[in-house]
Amino acid sequence: MTIANQTFGFFTPTVALMGAGCAQETGAQAKALGAVHALLCTDVGMVKLGLAEKMKALIENAGVKVTVFDGAEPNPTDRNVHDGVTLYRSRGCDAIITLGGGSAHDCGKGIGMVIGNGGNIRDYEGLNKTSKPMPPFLAINTTAGTAAEMTRFCIITNTDTHVKMALVDWRCTPNIAINDPLLMVDMPPSLTAATGMDALTHAVEAYVSTIATPITDACALKAISLIAHWLRPAVACGTNIDARDKMAYAEYLAGMAFNNASLGYVHAMAHQLGGFYNLPHGVCNAVLLPEVCEFNLIACPDRFGDIAVALGENVVGLSPVAAAEKAICAIRRLAKDVGIPKNLTALGVRENDLEIMAVNAKKDACQLTNPRTATLGQVIDIFKAALVA
Repeated sequence: MTIANQTFGFFTPTVALMGAGCAQETGAQAKALGAVHALLCTDVGMVKLGLAEKMKALIENAGVKVTVFDGAEPNPTDRNVHDGVTLYRSRGCDAIITLGGGSAHDCGKGIGMVIGNGGNIRDYEGLNKTSKPMPPFLAINTTAGTAAEMTRFCIITNTDTHVKMALVDWRCTPNIAINDPLLMVDMPPSLTAATGMDALTHAVEAYVSTIATPITDACALKAISLIAHWLRPAVACGTNIDARDKMAYAEYLAGMAFNNASLGYVHAMAHQLGGFYNLPHGVCNAVLLPEVCEFNLIACPDRFGDIAVALGENVVGLSPVAAAEKAICAIRRLAKDVGIPKNLTALGVRENDLEIMAVNAKKDACQLTNPRTATLGQVIDIFKAALVA
């Protein structure tokens, strides 16, 4: 799938800590980054669970002062970012620590970009729009899906247009990413399912991306294999530490894949659903994934055959197209097993909104690496297929 005579970079955090109990090292790691007073960017859910206070105490015991900002909404907005910037400056912070899932990490990245470069977060939509580094940044992950704790992607909703802005910038990659499965055991089954399907989408889209490389291929296929084996057990029993640990590795590997190979039309379209309806990102991805795969199949059936094998399907003796179709069936079966809503209608999506969302999806940076070029009408048709799937 790679393009001949083109060079590729590989982006990843400087340090990644994995495994049960690794979050205990947060304070020491923050201090090693030179932090004196950190802004802990999180959401109200983490505060209500008491996890924000626990992490604050842990970090302060290491000698780093902490100010808590719990203003990261489920789909973080430009207003959330600038509220965080205001608090960061007023308290004299010099580092950022994020705690939560993708919303907290993206909000923290937005804060960091504005602190480092000034202006408005909207100024940095697109690819590598910053020119100066962020403050020291440590991301503590509590979900196994978005991989925002380790990527150069930042998704922020423009509150005027209700469109999710994609800010892709190597400078917003966290310095340190922490994935402790002990912090993930309280995720309810629905969130476990949604984030797990988000990770699967990352891996699948990265594997069929037009700029995939052998490195991203290896990460994507291993992530798909782990998710196929461990997502169902993680949804079934949240305290299954082995399943939580394997899903943490899976989402990180999927993040390594898409952080470098980018994504496709699943994300380009899901961003619009999130912006218009404030829907959970992972659920939108899960509903759209098989429909976009159906559209993409003719572009790279061999690749989808590889995905089928990674999902545990037997494709011996099958034609490339038949093998590819088994991958799509397996994705639909997994989504059903973990309780993903059947279609977009179940999520309250209206047919009247499809065209404007399709127009915006065509502008989304993620669509640039989709393996098959889509017309506006075809994007609308994919939305329609997902509406009644």
